[in-house]
Amino acid sequence: MFAKYQISFAKAARAEGGLAVLLKLAGDQPPAGAAQADPAGVFDKAANVAEFSGRSMNVLDMIAPHGSPFDRVAVVGLGKQASLSAHDWLRAGGIVGAAAKAAAKVAVYVDAPGIAMDGEKAANVALGMLLRAYSFDSYKTKKKDEDEKVVKTVTVTIVTADPSAAKAAFVAAQAVADGVNLARELVNLPPNVLGPVEFAAKAKELEKLGVEVDILTEKEMKKLGMGALLGVAQGSVKPPRIAVMHWKGGKAKEQPIAFVGKGVTFDTGGISIKPGASMEDMKGDMGGAAAVTGLMHTLAARKAKVNAIGIIGLVENMPDGNAQRPGDIVTSMSGQTIEIINTDAEGRLVLCDALWYAKETYKPRFMINLATLTGAILVALGNLHAGLFSNNDELAGQLLAAGEESQEKLWRMPLSKDYDKIIDSRFADMKNSGGRHAGSITAAQFLQRFVGDTPWAHLDIAGTAMGSPSSEINQSWGSGYGVRLLDQLVRANFEA
Repeated sequence: MFAKYQISFAKAARAEGGLAVLLKLAGDQPPAGAAQADPAGVFDKAANVAEFSGRSMNVLDMIAPHGSPFDRVAVVGLGKQASLSAHDWLRAGGIVGAAAKAAAKVAVYVDAPGIAMDGEKAANVALGMLLRAYSFDSYKTKKKDEDEKVVKTVTVTIVTADPSAAKAAFVAAQAVADGVNLARELVNLPPNVLGPVEFAAKAKELEKLGVEVDILTEKEMKKLGMGALLGVAQGSVKPPRIAVMHWKGGKAKEQPIAFVGKGVTFDTGGISIKPGASMEDMKGDMGGAAAVTGLMHTLAARKAKVNAIGIIGLVENMPDGNAQRPGDIVTSMSGQTIEIINTDAEGRLVLCDALWYAKETYKPRFMINLATLTGAILVALGNLHAGLFSNNDELAGQLLAAGEESQEKLWRMPLSKDYDKIIDSRFADMKNSGGRHAGSITAAQFLQRFVGDTPWAHLDIAGTAMGSPSSEINQSWGSGYGVRLLDQLVRANFEA
């Protein structure tokens, strides 16, 4: 069980037991809150013995320090002032969360000498704690370390000179945490629990936040001519859905921005079945749809001043007697025909109809789609960057900047007509797979045929949405990648 935090901000904390967490820059400056938490000056002696200098994200933990009103005092190093970034405050919050362990009461002193602290930084410390706290253990009947004391609710006071500013900034931080953790939860849920219908119901819950949500059924998709998406779904007993989420936070006539997510709730590969090893991970093949849903939650919860559309295509790719075959030709909503070469290249078939629907229905300022689309992007970039493909340099630049700010990093990959030729078909307008070489690029070239002149970006998040390396702010298999990235993009560039 993970801690649930009750977070408040104040100019001082009641020093009566519990844990005090101090932040310290590298160098000779004393840590934040030293006068209250360490009146006997124990820290200096302990730091010398432990050779603790305040190096970034190092922790000095003191149990029952002499003269302190707290039961424990932990000091978290921030590193050098010159190298501190906005993301480091989230990381520090994650370290604080890890240090809290079973404490029922925590005071975090953030105004370290030498730091120009503000409300945003204090709120980011709290955000880091919330992100670190997430754990998926709903299906464990016996908790790990069940003999260890587990505290269900932890009272956290963040001590700062301007608690009003921190409290105001925390409203948005809480919205981000909730959006990221929603995306993580969706990716982590087992596929027998979260199918297309159940996922659509999760999206429908956003109506509580003021999001308008419409669910398209199989019958409605047939009327729209979504033959590409429906072809993927036809092998499963679980019917497909499209969820359309509309947040209207901008001006009434303001053109919306659109986010489109691939939501394959389980991917066997279909008739082109995948090898058995690690197939269980394919419950996460809806990471793009999870990110879009989490983002829409965040935008609505923080009342973002923007009109945004979130569209997720939800299917299950299974190999029964009705499944589509290699060699089939399907007709997409755009009217373009597609020869099926490999039924495991299914995500682009889902996305192409969803992208066309978004473009034709809402005429957005731009479209960004997210998808765990290709294993090839893992070969190219590993787990540390998502692949970025775009037909618009300005949008690509804005995404790259948002990636640096949020540390959900992107690397721009090429698009060109020469790659486009690889997916030309002898029998149809295009084929759904160009083969092994340049697999991520040809998948992006395929999607580009369905966006027209609309500014567009495709994020291939196969390496970052699930199974990515753990960090100070994420200990979950499903990372929630994309929510913070796109929230940063919106707040930096598109809010009124």
